Amino acid sequence: MERFDIAVIGGGVNGCGIARDAAGRGWRVLLCEQSDLGSGTSSASTKLVHGGLRYLEHYEFRLVREALIEREVLLRAAPHIIWPLRFVLPHHSGLRPAWLLRLGLFLYDHLGGRKLLPATRQLDLGRDPAGVPLSDRFRRAFEYSDCWVEDSRLVVLNAMDAAERGARIRVRTRCVEARRADPAEGGGWRVTLEAADGTRETIAATVLVNAAGPWVEQVLTGAIGANAPARVRLVQGSHIVVPRLFEHDRAYIFQNADGRIVFAIPYERDFTLIGTTDRDWQQDPGKVAISDEEIDYLCKAVSEYLATPVTRDQIVWTYSGVRPLYDDGASKAQEATRDYVLKLDGGEAGQAVLLNVFGGKITTYRKLAEAALARLAPSLPAGGKPWTHATPLPGGDFPVSGFEALVAQVGREHPFLSEATARRLCRAYGTRVGKLLGVARAAEDLGRSFGADLSEAEVDYLMRFEWARRAEDVAWRRSKLGLRLTREEMAALDAWMIKRAETLAVQAAE
Repeated sequence: MERFDIAVIGGGVNGCGIARDAAGRGWRVLLCEQSDLGSGTSSASTKLVHGGLRYLEHYEFRLVREALIEREVLLRAAPHIIWPLRFVLPHHSGLRPAWLLRLGLFLYDHLGGRKLLPATRQLDLGRDPAGVPLSDRFRRAFEYSDCWVEDSRLVVLNAMDAAERGARIRVRTRCVEARRADPAEGGGWRVTLEAADGTRETIAATVLVNAAGPWVEQVLTGAIGANAPARVRLVQGSHIVVPRLFEHDRAYIFQNADGRIVFAIPYERDFTLIGTTDRDWQQDPGKVAISDEEIDYLCKAVSEYLATPVTRDQIVWTYSGVRPLYDDGASKAQEATRDYVLKLDGGEAGQAVLLNVFGGKITTYRKLAEAALARLAPSLPAGGKPWTHATPLPGGDFPVSGFEALVAQVGREHPFLSEATARRLCRAYGTRVGKLLGVARAAEDLGRSFGADLSEAEVDYLMRFEWARRAEDVAWRRSKLGLRLTREEMAALDAWMIKRAETLAVQAAE
């Protein structure tokens, strides 16, 4: 039976962040994920690394401060998949007064020790290009900074770094049972894993981390067999994508009469992302989908501000996710805390330790991982100190201001690539793009094209190094090329990947 120091259930951003940090400290780590990495909540976000401006109204100053500090830590660690984005907040005379917005933005500018991002400024919407798509009744706005993130790629890069530091990453593998072992037999946990083909194995782990996101309660009461249910509140958030609504590269944050906010964000060059919603979800987290009510809400919310309304027939894609928040008793879903909560079980009289992870934001996943390992360290062999705050993620080892130079370098070394393709590849892979392109000197060297400039070489890289197995993994999580691939192209990609997976499996067995 193979033994590990830490077994992590859940391949979202929290689970992969914990696995990465732990592996870098020298602990033996196994992570299992029932589906693809980041296939749940972590790929269904609004794609922002941000402090959470509206959380100030709920007095969550610690959370906002930590998130604002992390914003620049993550920007330095992954400048290929994270980049600065300016947000335009129009002043709505019937909602929050201008003085309150100025106060909130002043705090937002100064709470987190901002160094890399520009400060807030006021806009005259009659003169600034940001006013062009808006209704004439909006005359002034505030502009502030946050960051954009390719959320599902952030998950994969954490898993890659964990694996390169010795962690075992098992995708499409469920934890079907986890039981505390008899202290006389070494204690710890006996964890039974089941792969997609039905094959089972049992491993031993000193401590167990339940980072299953929306499935945290099912894992606790099912696989682990705990009697008391977890205090988890599932909150659905949905988004719509429409053709590009405005020409500039800034995003909008719109206030609504219900106290919520909705973003309209430039997306994948030719589109605008609109979201999100907040409503309680009582059903299977794996079956979450946008409702007609949510579509109407998002269309109405942005149309309140735009000169030309957004209608249902413009929608080209939707996605929904379920946030596994800690149930703090808030009366409204939008008021439930976004802070993470770590609950430790066991540790007395030699009882094996279990850590349950609730809530959290993409922005604070790294701090969550540090906090989780601080709680687990007393039950583990001696390990290293926190290290992730100053270490880039795979492909992110270049300066924050160096992205354009990287694109230019890739273009010079591979002149057959279009500028748009070179830019897309650098955004996805950063300095690892050379590993993907290899010695290719012509497009033909990259093999077959599946459409939308997606080559065999890229798909093969994603399968060998990023655990992609099906077309959906590539088109919607490793990239967003699903917006550009036809149904027939997706089917051809899937068929090729199934066959390629068989070849890779044979090679791995040899």
